[in-house]
Amino acid sequence: MDLYYLPGSAPCRSVLLTAKNLGIELNKKLLNLMAGEHLTPEFIKINPQHTIPTLVDDGFALWESRAILVYLVEKYGKDDALFPKCPKKQAVVNQRLYFDMGTLYKSLADYYYT
Repeated sequence: MDLYYLPGSAPCRSVLLTAKNLGIELNKKLLNLMAGEHLTPEFIKINPQHTIPTLVDDGFALWESRAILVYLVEKYGKDDALFPKCPKKQAVVNQRLYFDMGTLYKSLADYYYT
């Protein structure tokens, strides 16, 4: 399973931590964004949005860290410890997963860019 990533990226680290927790061995493929490696025709063929992290599992390409996290836990989790089956408990996990996108990152952007 290939993971296109950048070590300093929090979304990439969340995928790495989840994979480690699940005992999944990832083939890590470091992308140099400053050199434009995410804009190569080869990578755009895998991920037309040219974003990281990007996971490729047996030919299936997936990007967006939260989608990757849920996919890994649903496919490879031995139980529901990381992503509960109960809809209410699952909703709380989703609430926490999306907190940074809807609240934290917006607040940081407002602080730094306005």
